[in-house]
Amino acid sequence: MSFSDIFSLIAFLAYTVATSAMLLRLFHPKGPNLVFVLFFGCLAMVLHTLSNAQFLVAQADINFALPNVISLVSLIICLSISAFALRFKVNLLLPVIYGFAGIWQLLMVFIPSVEQAPLINHEFSVISHVTLALLSYCILIIATLYAFQVAYINVKLKTKNLTAVSHLPPLMQVEGQLFLILALGTSFLLLSQVIGFLFLDGMISKENLHKTVLSILAFLVYSTTLWGHYKKGWRGHRVLILTISGSSLLTLAYFGSRFVKEFILL
Repeated sequence: MSFSDIFSLIAFLAYTVATSAMLLRLFHPKGPNLVFVLFFGCLAMVLHTLSNAQFLVAQADINFALPNVISLVSLIICLSISAFALRFKVNLLLPVIYGFAGIWQLLMVFIPSVEQAPLINHEFSVISHVTLALLSYCILIIATLYAFQVAYINVKLKTKNLTAVSHLPPLMQVEGQLFLILALGTSFLLLSQVIGFLFLDGMISKENLHKTVLSILAFLVYSTTLWGHYKKGWRGHRVLILTISGSSLLTLAYFGSRFVKEFILL
């Protein structure tokens, strides 16, 4: 068993402890023990980072195989939401992100190593495009998670189930954070596409056309959501459906064809 596998297994255990501790006291009168949860969450993220360092970097190139990218995305999201948890109540989000990251760390032990997807181009434009695309995806996934939280709080408030939201932040606060995060992610997505069209060849080539079209459609969905909120007052389930649609399109754009190439057309 490699060091990467050992780190992944221990990270899985630490994520499991953090997730369980959060879920078991989610509706407790005193709420979850956030210090305990974040301690094991941070331990898991350190091990997750060490595991990523083992398999992401292969010689002088970065191995951007699909399992590695998903692991990196989950780590970035965990780091971001954990940082939010130091100041804001994100009790609904922590078990979701820790749970997914833990399951993926366990799967990484059993997924065969894929070496055919290195990021070998070191031009600044390529690095900028890839970095902004990755960051925009992480931010927009976080926005989607926030949309779920807004919808949950809204439903519980309408049914006057105050116990279920006693340890959650106020609805207006979460909604404001949602649209701030959504605007930031949409801006990064736009910037990555502009850099791609201006400086990269092959954005509309046969190989990359579906990625470009789907990512543009996702940008239009997110932009429409922001316009609808600020101009028409859209909120609640409409925003949730739109953000899910945008995230689905972006996931298909970034990972759909790579899943087929790396796992189906072997």
